[in-house]
Amino acid sequence: MTREEFLARFGTVFENRPDLAAAAWDRGPSDPSAGSAGLHPAFVAVLRDLPADALLAFLNAHPDLAARSARPADLTPDSRREQGSAGLDALDASAGARLLELNKAYRERFGFPFILAVKGKRPGEILAALESRLRNTEAEERTEALRQVERILLLRLKGRLGEA
Repeated sequence: MTREEFLARFGTVFENRPDLAAAAWDRGPSDPSAGSAGLHPAFVAVLRDLPADALLAFLNAHPDLAARSARPADLTPDSRREQGSAGLDALDASAGARLLELNKAYRERFGFPFILAVKGKRPGEILAALESRLRNTEAEERTEALRQVERILLLRLKGRLGEA
C-alpha cells in the first residue's frame, strides 16, 4: 500500500488530523494486512509522542458529546456515526440538558472536552461515566482521555479493516 492509499483509508481515524495519520505511516507498519493489532501501536505512539501543549490542542479538537450547538458539519462522519449508535442524537430534553451541563462542568474542570469511546454504550452509561470522571484529578483525567482516544482509534481502525 502506498502512502497515499494509506492516508485515503486511515487519514481520518484521528479527529480532523490527517497529519497524525501520516506520522503513523512514517512509523510503520503500513501494511493493513497486519490488521488493527499491527497498525494500532504506530497510531498510539504518535499520540504519546505529542508534546503536552499539542496533546491538549488535539483533545480540544474533539466535539462535546451530543452538543446541540454543534452543527452536523462540525462532527466528523466517524463521530456522527459513533454518537448516533450510542443514541446521543435522540436524547430526550432532560437527558440532553444533563449531558450539556456535565460537558460544561467537565470542560471547565479539565480544560478539554469529555472524551469517551461511546460505541456499544447507552446514554445512561455515558452520563454515569461523565459523572464519575468528574471526580478524577487532572492527571488521572488526562491519562483517561488519552486511553479513550486510543480505544476510539482501535475501533476506527477495526472498522476500516472490516474487523469485528
